[in-house]
Amino acid sequence: MNYYLDPKFTDPKRIARERNKARELKKTSWWKQKIQKGICNYCEKKYAAGELTMDHIVPIARGGESVKNNIVPACRECNQKKRLDTPVDALLKQNSD
Repeated sequence: MNYYLDPKFTDPKRIARERNKARELKKTSWWKQKIQKGICNYCEKKYAAGELTMDHIVPIARGGESVKNNIVPACRECNQKKRLDTPVDALLKQNSD
């Protein structure tokens, strides 16, 4: 899928700020509780906490922020497969197949 990436969202300073916020969120009890459940948000399979990654539902490069309602645990495979997609993109792909 081709994306138009708005320069205001891809500004390196903005991306660095959001990544720093994500690193801080990883240290919170909120995140630790999320990964202790061991469930990937996308495939819903069970994993050890250390196998889950932090995924931005709306990617930072597409305007997403590092806030609790935009971050979910994901297995590496799902996170890599998702790339810059949003939930809307996934629905559109599903309906076009």
